[in-house]
Amino acid sequence: MIDLSPLKPALNNKPILVVGLGKSGMPVYDACKAAGIDTVLWDDGEASRNAAIAKGARVENPEGLDFNQFALLCLSPGIPLTHPKPHAAVVKAQAAGLEVIGDIELFHRARPKAKTIGITGTNGKSTTTALIGHILKEAGVPSAVGGNIGEAILTLPDLPPEGVYVLEMSSYQTDLSTTFAPNISLLVNVSPDHIDRHGSMEGYVAAKERMFKGGGTAVISLDDEWCMGVYERVKKQAQRKIIAVSCERPLMHGVFASREGVLFDGKNKVADLHTCKALQGQHNWQNAAMAYTACREAGVPVDAIVKGMQSFPGLIHRQSFILAINGISYINDSKATNDQAAAMALRTFDPIYWIAGGKPKDGGYPDCEKSLPRVRHAFLIGEAAAAMAEWLKAHNIAFTHSKTLEQATADAHRMAQEERLDKAVVLLSPACASFDQFRNFEERGDAFVGYVRLLKPLAGADATAAQKGTTA
Repeated sequence: MIDLSPLKPALNNKPILVVGLGKSGMPVYDACKAAGIDTVLWDDGEASRNAAIAKGARVENPEGLDFNQFALLCLSPGIPLTHPKPHAAVVKAQAAGLEVIGDIELFHRARPKAKTIGITGTNGKSTTTALIGHILKEAGVPSAVGGNIGEAILTLPDLPPEGVYVLEMSSYQTDLSTTFAPNISLLVNVSPDHIDRHGSMEGYVAAKERMFKGGGTAVISLDDEWCMGVYERVKKQAQRKIIAVSCERPLMHGVFASREGVLFDGKNKVADLHTCKALQGQHNWQNAAMAYTACREAGVPVDAIVKGMQSFPGLIHRQSFILAINGISYINDSKATNDQAAAMALRTFDPIYWIAGGKPKDGGYPDCEKSLPRVRHAFLIGEAAAAMAEWLKAHNIAFTHSKTLEQATADAHRMAQEERLDKAVVLLSPACASFDQFRNFEERGDAFVGYVRLLKPLAGADATAAQKGTTA
């Protein structure tokens, strides 16, 4: 647990108000309690409030509180800061002149000299974060991985001075990091997402760009227009060393992965990425290039970085192989919660029995559309099923309304086993959020893995059925 006691002098014996008692909120309470810092807690959910009360926390509705009694408001990233409208506690805090910050900002104020690598982006940031953490660990560098992936930041250990904190940071978290920016900041890519929470695409990008304020190193992809804009602005500010990364163009003064899967540092060949078994596909080559650059900047020798990439086991819920039955692979890509992420998986496999749907996001599925010829049949679940069915129908893709993930798994398994197509996969890559049927993408992915592990080979499956086609 991070020691927050260095914060106490700046709080003037006032408590911290903590709103949102999920993954990050309760660790704030635990760390404050251990440091002797008073807190008042609130969550709009009764179950969360009761759980906090059971731990001995002081829980009070902020609507009836005098905000002048507090030192600051610590907001969980899932609670709206600005859009679609700020939470009532945010409005009252701002009216009282209180700072509104997140748990990562608390960490920074308690450990201002801690070495940090921060990773943000729309897709790929979790794989890049996990890969960096793995490389550092294998190279013997004291490190801890957390933030938006894995453990909340305040639950991480207090590392020695040479240690490195590797932090995945969502746009919600960067919005709440008012003074913190990592020593080495990475922007993997940007595409439309979370517009409802930031008001516009420009607001979303601005939240990501907060990671590059002040000094340090900036590692920025050049492979989309939004990242290019950030790159140019950070370069113009001239506060950070800036390193360009690409997997679409050669860079004589940057790091790039060629279309053949070879990683270069300027003119120097670093590695054949085909030897990195968990990093297949162009999107993973981008992750590898970003992670290589960050670890090189952190002082890890090149040969140790390459060994770490080669031994990386991959990230659960991100194109994770579960098992194979009669040559059919079952792949868990539950973390693909939007169009762009699912499109990455669709580009990787062929033919695909695609399980898709959930709580839809704005913008449709234009990126997935490009790979629809790889989809043998789709199995639709959740709130998005009806709209996805119309979209698939317009593109002559066969589909089944399975409604639930359990039924979709059974339906896809049955068809895949009957047809037995070469290199076929049953792929959960929803292109949608999970919140209509599951608490988060992890729960959805775990459920899928459980359903798959109960599957059995079909007795008497007709290996010639592939010639018969399918029906919608």
